[in-house]
Amino acid sequence: MQSTLTTAREQHPWVVRGRETIRCGIAYGPRSDWLECRDLVQEAEALGFDSYWTMDHPTSGMDCWTLLSALAVTTSSIRLGVAVNCIFYRPPSQLARLSADVDRMSGGRLILGLGIGNHEKEFAKLGISYLPVHERQEALAETLQIIEGLWAETPFTYNGTYFQVSEANVRPGPVQLPHVPVLLAGGGERVTLRQVAQFADIANFGPDRRVGSAFTPADILRKYDVLAQYCAELGRDYDSILRSYSAAPVMVAETQTRLREKLEAIPAHIRRGYSTSTVTGTPDELCSYYQALIEAGVRYFIVGLFGNDLETVRLLARWVVPQLIPNPVEP
Repeated sequence: MQSTLTTAREQHPWVVRGRETIRCGIAYGPRSDWLECRDLVQEAEALGFDSYWTMDHPTSGMDCWTLLSALAVTTSSIRLGVAVNCIFYRPPSQLARLSADVDRMSGGRLILGLGIGNHEKEFAKLGISYLPVHERQEALAETLQIIEGLWAETPFTYNGTYFQVSEANVRPGPVQLPHVPVLLAGGGERVTLRQVAQFADIANFGPDRRVGSAFTPADILRKYDVLAQYCAELGRDYDSILRSYSAAPVMVAETQTRLREKLEAIPAHIRRGYSTSTVTGTPDELCSYYQALIEAGVRYFIVGLFGNDLETVRLLARWVVPQLIPNPVEP
């Protein structure tokens, strides 16, 4: 007999704090040098950033779960996540196991980011079928139910179209209460935002078609209105979902000359591929950029770095983030 998850989703205290303040996380950075990545994350932690996020592209950099496991024991307070895990790269049972382990290793600091994947060439490299969007979305719903079912204390059975488990659970499970926060990627207004309202704790999109097509504050306002409607239909408190926004690459410098140097250092094919989501500016310009997003309803920012850009991390921490937080706490 198949088990299903029917209980209302409890609010996570880390999510609830988003009602009171604006928080920022750092994403990506060095993709092949472990020591550089460790040092960047430790500095981000010391500077007061709330989270660090790696990516899930196993054919082009460090494995995300290997990296998070190492960071879990070399950091002490910064939250750790993947923006985002592709649900087809590992079975749901393996994702449940890996995420429980990292949550325990970090003392309850994991954020589980999930998405349907959008790199068709990478699917091919890994020998995985690239299903149509609606099928990948259905598989995401199955994955979400299986992972949280496996974290329960009693054995869990699920017979889905794409994934199945039988009388299984993951012990020991995560340590966070009431659950590991779950972030869903994307801003699709017909399916994805409804899945956020049903299953997730964090809605994340950004200014790129692969990250939800939220190019302007007007786009953000429209998507939040849709999310609020889904919450009302499902009987969920809209403010129980943390509203996050990610852009990459983000580059900050004190002069326009320095900004041009940093931008020109990015390979041309990457600049073309991320033209709509690239954010560059002086600290004052970045303050204005993020303030407009806050006015549209964003409560959390994931700042994607290109390479080991400590300059951007330090300028954000010193001049930008304090301007966005009503009563900043010194790190």
